[in-house]
Amino acid sequence: MSSFFEHFRFAQPAWLFLLLPVILLLVLRRGKGADSAVVFPNLSILVSLGRRKRALAWNFGLPLAFLALVCAIISMARPVWRNEYQSRTASGIDIMIAFDVSLSMDIDDFIDRGESVKRIDVAKRVVDDFISRRPEDRMGLVAFAGRPRDASPITLDHQWLRNSLDELRLNDEMMMGTVKEQGTAIGSALAAASVRLEARDARSKIIVLITDGASNSGKISPIEAAEHAKTLGIKIYTVAIGTKEGRVDPSIMRFPYQEFDIPTLQKIASLTGGEHYHAKNLAALKETFTTINNLEKTDSKSLTVIDDTELFPWFVGITLLAAFAAAAYLAFNPPPTA
Repeated sequence: MSSFFEHFRFAQPAWLFLLLPVILLLVLRRGKGADSAVVFPNLSILVSLGRRKRALAWNFGLPLAFLALVCAIISMARPVWRNEYQSRTASGIDIMIAFDVSLSMDIDDFIDRGESVKRIDVAKRVVDDFISRRPEDRMGLVAFAGRPRDASPITLDHQWLRNSLDELRLNDEMMMGTVKEQGTAIGSALAAASVRLEARDARSKIIVLITDGASNSGKISPIEAAEHAKTLGIKIYTVAIGTKEGRVDPSIMRFPYQEFDIPTLQKIASLTGGEHYHAKNLAALKETFTTINNLEKTDSKSLTVIDDTELFPWFVGITLLAAFAAAAYLAFNPPPTA
């Protein structure tokens, strides 16, 4: 029933006011007339002398006439079945998220509600919230460890994007992770994200790099990739996550490289006109993405498309049928005359 009232509308509802006099006429017809001037103790003899009244003519004919009149008024009010669609237009900002899925993202040095939480889980949660707050932006996802891998193309279908984000996995003993090659190829990830943005016709192109380590893999250095992105007009925001206390387990890397290469991440951001952030806890990470969200304002544009299916022909048809039936019935069953 709620769905009916959500879609059913009258395009010209003012015509419905004509129903008031129709209802008034119907009420007055049912009213009691004036009392008789002469009272007869028994009318049975008089009734037997006169012709039998054909009262059923009005009992059927008049309701049909009223039905025709009501349906005619409703058809003039133009009943419609309305569907409204929101036409989404892209904001002109294209964003690629480069997400680190190296083994060090398994370190649980973040605290949420008193419990230790892994870096990858915290990063997923915050990035998912970032995506949900920018519904009009085209966004894509590149996952990287020892090499980059496309996780989602640039799209306005953010549910698809969020599902792809949720499916990112680190490698385990069975090598079932999103990226099989171990390492942290930041330069290759930035290059892959830049290639995805290069062909896009957008007024603003952005890469958000999320990593917890220093680049130690790939065929292109992070600075070279940043310089290439700059020539394409791409701005890079770099986000380093993790604490100094969070260390790579010896089972992952016996002689680990420097876990945070802050100077390089800062230079990447500076070269391209972006910003660098270092999130050491959950609150700082949330604040980082809130800041990025505020820096890159979205011009929200939406268009509501209304699709009306006219229903008045059905009421016109009922009007004609009821009027014809009333006329035919009264023609063959005329009411009594004085």
